[in-house]
Amino acid sequence: MLGDYWRGREEPIASGAVVALLGEFRVSPQNSRATLSRLTQAALLRRERCGRRTFYQLTEKAQRTFDDGASRIFSFGAVEPEWDGQWSIVAFSVSERNRSVRSTLRTQLRWLGYAPLYDGLWVSPNCRLRETRRALDELGVERATVFRASVVDGQGASDPLSAWDLRGLRSKYEEFIRRAGQVLAEVSTDAVGPGEALVLRTELMDVWRSFPREDPDLPAQFLPPDWPRARARELFLRAYGALGPIAEARFRQIVESF
Repeated sequence: MLGDYWRGREEPIASGAVVALLGEFRVSPQNSRATLSRLTQAALLRRERCGRRTFYQLTEKAQRTFDDGASRIFSFGAVEPEWDGQWSIVAFSVSERNRSVRSTLRTQLRWLGYAPLYDGLWVSPNCRLRETRRALDELGVERATVFRASVVDGQGASDPLSAWDLRGLRSKYEEFIRRAGQVLAEVSTDAVGPGEALVLRTELMDVWRSFPREDPDLPAQFLPPDWPRARARELFLRAYGALGPIAEARFRQIVESF
């Protein structure tokens, strides 16, 4: 929500406004304040007091995260990828005592289009080596190697495509297409109010932003016929845009009341 409506803004936002905004999603005040506390501990928000009131400001880390995320989210599926026959591979070893680092690394690798072919060996058809190396360095993973390679066919060789569940991914795309189409139909008949628009738009974004983690953006020669990504992207952009003015008005209305 903050990425959609507060990205790029340097002024702080009142804690009461964030709690009220999350109330639109039926999040309790207690859970909202706990979330604000976790985001502060993660250095994504900076807390400041003014008298008895508390405000939060996006940190540079948050702004960078939002900018990188927006670029990836809105560009995903826009261009048909070309493939040079080489796979990007990350081999790493993180000790058991550093579970949090291992979990964060896996999340970031999925965001970059990787999936685990084996435990500790992740593959991607995309060439994002610089971003991959930066993720490893920022997490302090020392036992890791990033390289490009091609598959040598033969008995017992695993197909890198087995790292992804394309059948399950198709089902998720088809469900998203159904839901986004339904939302578009409701907006066209003025059946969506401001509060509902804010919730629907954020929910659509939340689902769509999961696809870059699950879909490796494979070249056409690897995809099943009638792959639904292009249709899902089209409906996402249309529904997201149609809901924008109504949702933004509701966001401003709540923030300005504090």
